[in-house]
Amino acid sequence: MKVLLTGASSFTGYWFARELAAVGHVVVAPLRAVRDSYSGVRGERVQRLAEIAEIKWACPFGEGDFVALAAKGGFDLLCHHAARVTNYRSPDFDIYAALFENTKSLPTLLRAMRENGLKGMILTGSVFEAEEGAGSLPLRAFSPYGVSKGITASLVRYWCRELGVPLGKFVIPHPFGPYEEPRFYAHLVKEWRSGKVAGVRSPRYVRDNIHVSLLAKTYASFAKATAGGSEFARLNPSGYVETQGAFTYRFSQEIGRRLGIECKIDLVEQTDFSEPLVRINTEPVDGARFGWSEAQAWDELAAYYQEHSLS
Repeated sequence: MKVLLTGASSFTGYWFARELAAVGHVVVAPLRAVRDSYSGVRGERVQRLAEIAEIKWACPFGEGDFVALAAKGGFDLLCHHAARVTNYRSPDFDIYAALFENTKSLPTLLRAMRENGLKGMILTGSVFEAEEGAGSLPLRAFSPYGVSKGITASLVRYWCRELGVPLGKFVIPHPFGPYEEPRFYAHLVKEWRSGKVAGVRSPRYVRDNIHVSLLAKTYASFAKATAGGSEFARLNPSGYVETQGAFTYRFSQEIGRRLGIECKIDLVEQTDFSEPLVRINTEPVDGARFGWSEAQAWDELAAYYQEHSLS
């Protein structure tokens, strides 16, 4: 298949592109900015992306160049992974700007692509959305960002149904792995390398952490099924379902023995419960069906930490 994949410079987007290419699909990746604007770990991902996909620079979703590319490219599948995420943790996140950015020119785009052979579309959803996955009731959105993702999904589903384009919604829990932005897990490793005890401030939250390599293989399989499939399909892939305290202990054991460092953790008494206590996905992934190895995934993550300073 020929796939048009947005958001491929992101952590999960890069892995999706990597796995789609690995199973034989031709991946075209329009990026928002010009070549020289990418730096740090995102810049490293973009360098690696260029080895497996055709990049279209300065080509944001819904703009004129993007619509022209999509209309004339002969794509089998539109994989819309890009979304506005600026200040996504903030209560001041701009829901309206996000909806506009996430869905700009969508009806025009779908009509043009459908006329040129489009077989389906995949939209990336999030466990942050309302009414996704399972957990503490009500299944509310985590944040304004989560609200924007839910409204985006509703609008995309409406237009796909109206225009006869099969839609698959792929709902992401909490992926982790190589080439991720240096956030919580990189912070843990940095602390342990310095001989410090790493604190976990939300140990009682029950979350769904999944190796990004397994998530990407699941995505590639879902992409194949979505192209020309039913009117609407949803997949909620699930990994390690446990408290963040338990997962941090699992992470410390797996990484510590591979890097040969002591990984002490301090489960701080949690006082902030502003997020739902439990929010998880609902469909455990059997990695064996993809030839995926859990041990190898941990090996690769440890090797990545060994090679990077995580500063």
